[in-house]
Amino acid sequence: MKIVSNVRIVSIDKTPQQATVSDPVSIVLDAGRIAWIGSKAQLPDRYQGAAVTDFGGRIATAGLIDCHTHIIYGGDRAKEFQMRLEGASYEDIAQAGGGIMSSVRGTRGASEGELLAQALPRVDALLREGVTTLEIKSGYGLEIEAELKMLRVARQIKRERPISIRTTWLAAHALPPEYRHDRDGYLREIVITGMKRAHAEGLIDAVDGFCEGIAFSVAEMQAVFDQATKLNLPVKLHAEQLSDLSGAKMAADHGALSADHLEYLGDDGIAAMAASGTVAVLLPGAFYTLRETKLPPIQKLRDAAVPMALATDCNPGTSPLTSLLLAMNMGATLFRMTPAECLAGVTTNAARALGLSDRGEIAVGKRADLAIWNITDPAELSYRVGFNPLHQRIVGGIYV
Repeated sequence: MKIVSNVRIVSIDKTPQQATVSDPVSIVLDAGRIAWIGSKAQLPDRYQGAAVTDFGGRIATAGLIDCHTHIIYGGDRAKEFQMRLEGASYEDIAQAGGGIMSSVRGTRGASEGELLAQALPRVDALLREGVTTLEIKSGYGLEIEAELKMLRVARQIKRERPISIRTTWLAAHALPPEYRHDRDGYLREIVITGMKRAHAEGLIDAVDGFCEGIAFSVAEMQAVFDQATKLNLPVKLHAEQLSDLSGAKMAADHGALSADHLEYLGDDGIAAMAASGTVAVLLPGAFYTLRETKLPPIQKLRDAAVPMALATDCNPGTSPLTSLLLAMNMGATLFRMTPAECLAGVTTNAARALGLSDRGEIAVGKRADLAIWNITDPAELSYRVGFNPLHQRIVGGIYV
């Protein structure tokens, strides 16, 4: 049992979304959970004698949650960065054998140890900024063994570092060359068969797919989701990043946890997401890297009360971003989200996007995941660029 003493808790009011800061309080951490919150003078007798750490009136938030990453991959795609600067589009690069397929070659050729060694520095960068929960997708193997290899590495990261990991099956990320003439065969033999095997091995927490003209259709993703439902696995979807295929609507109709990207999201998708409670996961790193000009419909999402999360989308090609604080700044600067919306986007709404009701806010009964900051106003977390004000990260009640 521990007592986090003399901290000011940030809470976020939902309507309108504003961040408020409490007077100094004490927080009792017991068995990985928050057991009590209140003023030091009111501390119950049963907690007297517990180890106390005085944080000097610093601001505390829930531990940050990066709810959309592709952080495990082999190789890099710096050359594509140059190609985009020279005018090549995302589609041009993909059709030339780059893009996702470049990472597929690097990932297939790497051992689990090599993938782990490459991923850990990226993970560590996020941990240093107060991240306590991290979602990791497969999707750079595109064959069963390589996809499972990625997921095993994701599970290994949890053993190597003090962090919660959620894994997502994303075999429906792209069509590999060996199946270029057999889309149905790939979905049947790799995506669905592999999903069953990964589930049987306890390697996945959710199922995702890339619904786009250069990837998979709404009908194809619906078949994948139908299988996920049979396995009682929640679903999410990369949707409306490059065009409006109504993927978000289909995902919401399946009760998806989230629909992600959403630059081209239409009114029907917004309405479906609002009705289902599907979270809009916004990824400003990809928007920035691809120099996109079509903004997600932020105001319409607000008006419809669709919860909005933010994530790094850490990946080797379209969002080589390993700073969730910078993603918050981009959410505010590029997408015109408020600082309170950005903070909710990496705490309460990010937890919701992963189907995790036990974290994302500082409240009795929640996981003892906290970030203590050297700031005077929570808006600083979105305001500053290239500056990390983290003072202390607490994961499951453990100071790390």
